[in-house]
Amino acid sequence: MRRLIPTGEAARPVAFTEAPRPIPEHGEALVKVEAFAPNRGETFLLEHPRPGMLPGKDIAGLVVQAAADGSGPGIGTRVVGHPAQGGWAEYAAVPTHSLAVLPDGVDSIRAAALPLAGITALRLLRTAGSLAGRRVLLTGAAGGVGHYVTELAVAAGAELTAVTATPARGRRLAELGAQVVHDVAAARGPFDVVLESTGGPDLPAALAKVRPGGLLVWFGQASRTPVTLDFFQLLSGPERVTIRHFHYAGAPYGSDLAALVRLVEQERLHPEIGRIAAWSQTADTLVDLRERRIRGKAVLTTAATR
Repeated sequence: MRRLIPTGEAARPVAFTEAPRPIPEHGEALVKVEAFAPNRGETFLLEHPRPGMLPGKDIAGLVVQAAADGSGPGIGTRVVGHPAQGGWAEYAAVPTHSLAVLPDGVDSIRAAALPLAGITALRLLRTAGSLAGRRVLLTGAAGGVGHYVTELAVAAGAELTAVTATPARGRRLAELGAQVVHDVAAARGPFDVVLESTGGPDLPAALAKVRPGGLLVWFGQASRTPVTLDFFQLLSGPERVTIRHFHYAGAPYGSDLAALVRLVEQERLHPEIGRIAAWSQTADTLVDLRERRIRGKAVLTTAATR
């Protein structure tokens, strides 16, 4: 089969190679990949790939070999999956606890856009707690996670302010019900909850806008700039604010994937897909994703999808 592997080159981060089909473990199904979606964080890992790295965590396709232990979907079932690695290939072995069945109304392209960003959004909002009637600030909002968080939070009754770099990147967020600003300083606080994903100077600026006793959830550092907090500035800012570090990872993922699929099927969640392309264009797409030239998600297709 064909597989994409890292090259270590910034301008051309992946290349095709021929490889044997993966041999599934006892609790894994073999999936013929129809579509996959890279994540911006993966583009950073590709800059200095570890030996043996097989990228790819968000896939959708068809089960061609059921798990030997009898768990999970059978042969011929359409699925979305979140393997630990190896998804940018014609076939991927996926633990059955990290698969969800796709109904006829959800195509592989939208499904592939769900796993990492959608699971992050679900778990992030659970961490934040009930949002009905609460004021929420979301930084770095124009990516895949930001679109899911915005739609879900607004539907839950939050008054959400989204920070994006440009008006074009914020247009869809405004349609989803967010107030859009283009700098943290322009956000009108105080906020009950801040969901911060950019790091650098944005985190302390956002922290200053949290109400006393509020919550800041730190879930990323997209700027790739470390955060500096000044003790004395904190003393003059809001009191008793909680800063909570967040990372989405932790299998099993199947129940969260099923919840996301159900929301899409019910038209309560709409993946924002800024690019759909054949997987022959993966290298160029990764560069554009890294450089923030794609709004929302990018999805690559390995063959005809439905």
